Amino acid sequence: MILFVFQVLSLFPLRLLQFIGRIGGMLIYALPGRYHDRLKANARQAGYADSSFAWKAAAQTGAMIMELPKIWFQPEKCLRLIQDEHQEILITAKQHKQPILFLTPHLGSFEITARYGATFQPLTVMFRPPRQAFLVPVIEATRARSGINAVPANMSGVRAFLKALRNGESVGMLPDQVPREGDGVWAPFFGKPAWSVTLPGKLASLTNPLIIIAACERLPKGKGWKMHYIQVQDPLPEDPAAQAALFNRLMEEMIRKFPQQYLWGYHRYKRPSTAPEPPAQTPVNSAQKDRGCSNHD
Repeated sequence: MILFVFQVLSLFPLRLLQFIGRIGGMLIYALPGRYHDRLKANARQAGYADSSFAWKAAAQTGAMIMELPKIWFQPEKCLRLIQDEHQEILITAKQHKQPILFLTPHLGSFEITARYGATFQPLTVMFRPPRQAFLVPVIEATRARSGINAVPANMSGVRAFLKALRNGESVGMLPDQVPREGDGVWAPFFGKPAWSVTLPGKLASLTNPLIIIAACERLPKGKGWKMHYIQVQDPLPEDPAAQAALFNRLMEEMIRKFPQQYLWGYHRYKRPSTAPEPPAQTPVNSAQKDRGCSNHD
């Protein structure tokens, strides 16, 4: 039944789906609870304390959710709506069989970002089963048509990543996702220590890929999406904590471009049970808030 519902929703115009999502996102934010409090607190930590910002961010989260049926079941139509002024980066990498490590934060439409990357060369991504069991058959039904090779978020997935990169292919991951215990380091994210992944640095040291922070901005009125890139320059720091701090800073730059579309309600500052105590927090300052340059925008 849920699969049928998603298929029916995919027939709706993108603009209508996103409009419904925005209304739903604001209604959910209006309810008191952890989601409301976390979204507001995380946005304030980044310097966005205005109450209107939180409402708009909640609306964008709703739009992100409601556009999923369209992306999952009509990917070809959605891919034609992507604007990319710097696709020569991906074309050149394909021509030279250069592996790409895509680091895509919870920003904009990260579902369409992955599918777009897979149109240039084979793409492998790590997959964690959704907590909502009813979504499992939907994701399994759409995975085959996505052109993406999804691997589990464990050591077998890491081995698949290494194999893909050594074959000159692409891999993608969510670098702002809280890693499992023992797989991270504390690094500042918008001025507050966040338990951050170390896998990107490890993969880079073994395969020397092109590392790109990539995000797809949702355009107004259902007009589609626009790709943004920040290319990570060599050489990377050798220290894992310094690497994580670099990737977090670059993600901040990307998020500053269209901050209302970041998933501020995500539990980014969660401390895993076996992680060490975080270091002292660094206050957000005006320089952090104004940072936002990019290599490719």
